[in-house]
Amino acid sequence: MKYCEYEHFFSQKRLNRYLLACHGDKRKTMTLYRYNLHLAQELLTIVSCFEVSLRNAIDDILVPQFGNEWLKDSVLPGGMFTAPILHKTNRTITDALQKLKAQGTYSHSKLLAQMDFGMWKYMYSPLQYNLTHQSLLNAFPYKQRSTPQLHINQSYIFNELDKINTLRNRIAHHEPLCFPTGQTVIFTGYIRSEYQKIQTLFSWMGIDSGSMLYGLDHVLKVCDKIDGL
Repeated sequence: MKYCEYEHFFSQKRLNRYLLACHGDKRKTMTLYRYNLHLAQELLTIVSCFEVSLRNAIDDILVPQFGNEWLKDSVLPGGMFTAPILHKTNRTITDALQKLKAQGTYSHSKLLAQMDFGMWKYMYSPLQYNLTHQSLLNAFPYKQRSTPQLHINQSYIFNELDKINTLRNRIAHHEPLCFPTGQTVIFTGYIRSEYQKIQTLFSWMGIDSGSMLYGLDHVLKVCDKIDGL
């Protein structure tokens, strides 16, 4: 495809940042854009697998404490997510619950699947964490021990999940992943760092991500291609 056609489909404004990073080389610009799309594909696979693993680990912890329908029960009268301060969480669950019931397809597993990554992240915010009996660090049984300099607590996990959520949103909104924020220089350091954080969290969960993602994980290889341009 000629660059003018590429520009027509993806817009001059969108491609201009890539063109500047490639010093006006239009062929390299198209290659960089394709690599960025490939990187987004690879990362979305990793993040999706992590999200499902985390949600299932949380569910495994909360079912014995609150019952097989804990998520639905959490928004019923007297449920743990009925306080006014938790209205956003309540609304997210209630809307999904009503939709599934209207479709006649409700099940606990389907309700779990309707929740977005933000739901699981906020399970590690102070209020939700306390309401779940401060048990959710058990999702990371092999986490690093805290030191005087670094506390690996619920707040630390929340912050790490927040970074992954930000990455997920960047992918969803088709943002460039191959540049530092606000710059037009090719750089994969941010992605490499976030990728390593996900790998660390996998290991803290006791998951061999290399085996889980065998044949699927090419993030670092794509990063190398981008850095080689």
